[in-house]
Amino acid sequence: MADFWQALDTLVSESKIIIDRPRGSAHPRYPDLIYPLDYGYLSNTASTDGEGIDIWLGSMSSREVVAVICTVDLINRDSEMKVLIGCTDEEIETIFEWCNNTSGMKGALIKRGIQS
Repeated sequence: MADFWQALDTLVSESKIIIDRPRGSAHPRYPDLIYPLDYGYLSNTASTDGEGIDIWLGSMSSREVVAVICTVDLINRDSEMKVLIGCTDEEIETIFEWCNNTSGMKGALIKRGIQS
């Protein structure tokens, strides 16, 4: 599992973090969904949707990868991995709840340091 986290650390350190949905902004297609933290992607990366790898950016000054959330989106019929960077335990829980707040999307949380 250590190699997985190291690979994510490398992607984050070698990529620019782009925040295109700041904390407090509304989802572009679902205006009732408000982003509780900064949300964006890693530049020059690719995910299953053809866009950059999604990230949540927390309030810690460290840019350490602290967790990932694997999501299944029943509306778009896809799955993705969201990388959580610099998030406190409280922020991790907030993001996890946000990703599981609708019937159309569900997520599974994997915290760094917790072996599964």
